[in-house]
Amino acid sequence: MFKIITNSPEQTSLLGEKIAKLIKDNLVICLEGDLGAGKTLFTQGFCQALNVKETVTSPTFNLMNVYEGDKRIYHFDLYRLENENDLYEIGFYEYTDVEDEIALIEWPDRFIDCMPDDYLHLKIERTSIDSQREITVILHGEKYKNLYEEMKKTCQF
Repeated sequence: MFKIITNSPEQTSLLGEKIAKLIKDNLVICLEGDLGAGKTLFTQGFCQALNVKETVTSPTFNLMNVYEGDKRIYHFDLYRLENENDLYEIGFYEYTDVEDEIALIEWPDRFIDCMPDDYLHLKIERTSIDSQREITVILHGEKYKNLYEEMKKTCQF
């Protein structure tokens, strides 16, 4: 586990860009944080780095948005789901196990036991300083260990 501090919304978006530029294959990132913490800002920067041309928004009412860029990105919002059966109904498990594609999952803490074996968990929290965020990065499994180590070296501000 390590922490990254961002001091503005722009830096939170830039963090998404930095991580996207490190990707070699597929990736699953879980984004945990309160409303307004910066999950969508992170996702917008991430998608921008992968040349997504469409507007990136939170999939709160759609449950999932799909973005096409250098890689296909599945952007989930699990906030409104009631139980694990809902994950099956939206095809969650099929989308989180695809080579050369990416899944960004907001509100993973609602179904943490249902997450894939391998993923990066970014917990975004407000600090006492306005616009500053503390982002805790946790590696689950071994698949993304090289990316995790590279993030430690290159994603500090």
